[in-house]
Amino acid sequence: MTSKQRAYLKGLAMNMEPIFQIGKSSLTPEVTKAVEEALAAKELIKVSVLNNCADDPRELAAIVAERTQAEVVQVIGKKIVLYRPGKDNKRKIVLP
Repeated sequence: MTSKQRAYLKGLAMNMEPIFQIGKSSLTPEVTKAVEEALAAKELIKVSVLNNCADDPRELAAIVAERTQAEVVQVIGKKIVLYRPGKDNKRKIVLP
């Protein structure tokens, strides 16, 4: 992903609300599965890491991205933005 594409995705994610929260139980298989399904439906999602989660948000972002074959767009504080392109005929976001 180029820096121009990353900047475009950051702009799209700026007004999004987090659709998942990772809490003290950290990254469970259920959370991973839910993120996988959300990426399939929306392509770009935002995840919030709660204060009671002991794990580092950057490490969590890398793990989730690896498990879901997504890319980490950005991690700001306790917010993670992930992107995974949809199938070619069903893409919702067209990168520049």
